[in-house]
This record gives sequence, C-alpha cells and structure tokens, in this order.
Amino acid sequence: MDKPRNPAPDTAGERPLRKDEFRAFQDLIHRESGIFLADHKQALLGGRLHSRLRALGLASYGDYFKAVQKDEAERIEMLDRISTNETHFFREPHQFEFLKTRVLPRWMEDARAGTRSRSIRIWSAACSTGEEPYSIAMLLLDQLPASEGWSIEILATDLSTRVLQRAKDAVWRIEKAEEIPTPYLKAFMLQGTGPEQGKMKAGSEIRSLVTFSRMNLNSRPYPVPGGFDLIFCRNVLIYFNAATKVNVVEELLAHLSPAGLLFLGHAESLHGLTERARSVGPTIYAPLQSTYFSGQKLPRLR
Repeated sequence: MDKPRNPAPDTAGERPLRKDEFRAFQDLIHRESGIFLADHKQALLGGRLHSRLRALGLASYGDYFKAVQKDEAERIEMLDRISTNETHFFREPHQFEFLKTRVLPRWMEDARAGTRSRSIRIWSAACSTGEEPYSIAMLLLDQLPASEGWSIEILATDLSTRVLQRAKDAVWRIEKAEEIPTPYLKAFMLQGTGPEQGKMKAGSEIRSLVTFSRMNLNSRPYPVPGGFDLIFCRNVLIYFNAATKVNVVEELLAHLSPAGLLFLGHAESLHGLTERARSVGPTIYAPLQSTYFSGQKLPRLR
C-alpha cells in the first residue's frame, strides 16, 4: 500500500485545550469582556475556538492566543465565539405586564398633565439577535402611538458583532412567531414568501425605532448619554464575577433617569451589589430615591 502523500499537519483539534492555555484565555476574556469562565468551562472554550484555529491554519491554542493579542478584529471574533445569545420575544412576560399595567399608564397620565415629556429613551444593553428590543418596540408603539405625539428611541447594544448583524437584519424563522402575541404579530411582522418562505421579518415601523451598536459593558465609562427611562440588562450579570457585577450595575444606574427602571433577568438580583436601587417588582428596580412607583399596589401577574 502506498504511503499517503502530503499528510495533513498536526492541528490543535487533535488535542484538547491545555490547562495553562485555558488560564491565559480565561484571564484575557475576563479583562476584555468581564465574562468569567469557570474552570469547568475549559472543554467548552476549546470547542468554541476550535474552528478559528482551523480557519487560520494554526497548530495550537497557544498560537491562537498570540493572534488574538495582536489582532483586535480576531479578539472581537473570539468574544463572539464565547458569547451566549439565547433569547426570545417577550421573554420574562411579567416584566412586559408590569410595563403595560403600571408604567405606560403612568407615563400617559403624566404626559396629559404636562409633567413629563412624550419622548421615551430605552436601552437594551444585551440585545442579542434583536428579539428583546423589537418586543419593547411593539409594546410601546401599540400603547404610545406617534399620532398622539410620542417619540420612542431604543438603543440596542451587544458585545457580539455576529448577533448584532442578525438583529439588524431582523429576520427569524417563522416558528418564532409563536412567541409573539397575535395582535402584535399581525401589526408589526412580515411573513416571508417565495425564497423567504418559512421566515418572518420585523416591519419597518418597529425597525425604525431601534439603533444598534457594539458595546462592551466591561469597558467604562459607557459611550452613551444617560437619562434612559428604561434599561434592560437581562441574563448578563450571571456571567460576571462579583466585582464586575458591582461595576456594571453602578454604571447602568448612572445612566438611568431619576424616575427610570432597570430590568434584570429571572435569575439575577441587585441584592448585595448596590444600595442605590430598590425593588419595585420581581427583577425590576428603581433608583433608591425615586418615589415614582411608591404606594402603588402591584398588579396580579398573569
């Protein structure tokens, strides 16, 4: 039998990520993004980075580590690979119920009384593939129409350039329609036909409200003006260590208006992280000195 000609060179895919290499990436990723990968994530990290080594023709994870230190674009690519981007339309339904039954009626009442502006600024601080900001846009457009003078601005940011592009494209498989209330689906979503069959796309009315930008929550100060009425930072703090959580929370609260609200994920809490905010509902927080929702009975969550 003939020997194979030009055998393929040994690649990093033929051995696992070594512990010393993992430690180096662990430290770099934490410095760059605030994300702390626990030791049991060693094999996961190796799997996430493996295809980049193949694509770049590198023989080891050590060589790839040198590459990401030198090349900012590759560093961003690496962070894209390790980011978790699971999301849904109208995730955390009780928070949208809180907005619809408590927040928006109060805004409308105050606007009629002339005690607040009809301009709304919202920040989706980890927007992933766009389901969160577009869900917010649908609710607000339904309740606060432009015909009544309301102006809505939604900033949507994420660490991952890959998911930001998908969010800008605003196209999802049609199965995602099941997550959207039927009236909103009919009013704000478009169903694909022909080569786009099996997909849906956000309509221009909600797309026009959202501006997308890459932002690293671990890089302070944040390059956006404060005074947001609502900030959504959901299912992000769980990836940070305690010190990073404190820093991020303090920065988010600094960008919140005095009567604003901060929304976290279902497994997250501000307990032990800050004394500058108080709970006004499950995973919903207001600045400590805010009296905007004081003395009001919480609605029954359906």
